[in-house]
Amino acid sequence: VQLQASGGGLVQAGGSLMLSCEFSGAIYSPPIMGWHRQAPGKQRELVALINRGVPKDYNDAVSGRFTISRDGTKKTIYLHMSSLRPEDTAVYFCYGRTQTGFEYWGQGTQVTVSS
Repeated sequence: VQLQASGGGLVQAGGSLMLSCEFSGAIYSPPIMGWHRQAPGKQRELVALINRGVPKDYNDAVSGRFTISRDGTKKTIYLHMSSLRPEDTAVYFCYGRTQTGFEYWGQGTQVTVSS
């Protein structure tokens, strides 16, 4: 099983980026997928979760600026990030959780927002 994240990069404050994460290696993807992030010197934190096709949770810090979505196959999720701020700079990790609570983590993709 693998979660492959892509789409990170360097962007100026106020700009936008789209992250993608593809689940592979099993017939069914976890019902809950999402994104966490970890900034240097800080703990990993939740960014957004989606339950099947319905957005479930957003970190208050990104609510209204980030949108999580999922494609029809339910195996790829996206995080559209707009109005980016320097404090959004972090490594973003794709995440999946099964109905039994087993968690999957992707390798992370760097997002850097310059001021």
